[in-house]
Amino acid sequence: MKKKLLIGCGALVLACLLAAVLYIQTRPETAEGAKTIDVVVVHGDGTEAAFQYQTDAEYLGEVLVENELVEGTESAYGLFITTVDGETADDSLQQWWCITRSGEMLSTGADQTPIADGEQYELTLTEGY
Repeated sequence: MKKKLLIGCGALVLACLLAAVLYIQTRPETAEGAKTIDVVVVHGDGTEAAFQYQTDAEYLGEVLVENELVEGTESAYGLFITTVDGETADDSLQQWWCITRSGEMLSTGADQTPIADGEQYELTLTEGY
């Protein structure tokens, strides 16, 4: 019984190490230096607000927080955005802020999204999980 437990634990550790190596090799690259990015906020009523930022930050979350465009809560997974440009998502309506880059939904949160010069990001209040 102990032998099976040890083999199972060893396999789990090996799988975790493999996942970490895979993540490190495939994670998006960051760009150093000065960048200009555009951020468009699409509010719940359909109105839009456009912002342009010059920054040396490497990740989108840094820019949004530094410029006080967003508020949220920190978790083990990074920043969970709850408020953008003064509008707070309503959990009872299943609202959340969707982050896209040039219209394409991102698979990373704001804290894990590297930015590059000239990119455009959209923060859209979305309803329904």
